[in-house]
Amino acid sequence: MTTGTEETTRSWWSEHAELGVAALLGAVGVLVAVDTVAEGTLTAGSDSDPIGPGVVPLVLSAALLVLAALLTLDVLRGGHGEAEAGEDVDLDTPMDLRTVGMLAGVLIATAALIPVLGWPIAGTVLFAGAAYALGSRRLEIDLAVAATVSLVTWVVFDGLLGVDLPGGPLMGMLG
Repeated sequence: MTTGTEETTRSWWSEHAELGVAALLGAVGVLVAVDTVAEGTLTAGSDSDPIGPGVVPLVLSAALLVLAALLTLDVLRGGHGEAEAGEDVDLDTPMDLRTVGMLAGVLIATAALIPVLGWPIAGTVLFAGAAYALGSRRLEIDLAVAATVSLVTWVVFDGLLGVDLPGGPLMGMLG
């Protein structure tokens, strides 16, 4: 049996649930700031980089902390997120564990395949597997779209942005 005080406390927290998001934003902001200071990247930059490598993380940290404070203030003043008006979800229906399990399996398989087969093939498995888990049964189209998206992301990240993604067996043919 619950007492009136417990119900009041629970009711207050359920009405102010967005404070959890604000706390998470604040915690991440503090973590980024502490990590930046601990790594010692606050030193002055060089001639080619006059502001130094610690500026962007500190700006990000400050932005996260300001957002956390503003969200906290808004929630305590009575603001809250509006429910999605167009959302057609029956909250009484249980979660589809089969779909969640298939998506988790696809993610784990992708993580295991990236070092062995490279991003283009592992990404194809990720995108096609996620499409299948979410109900698509057009295997040829799913594989073609997945391979295209995977190759384009690999070319953009590896070739244009300089972020080294493993190419696997395709490394010699494509890059």
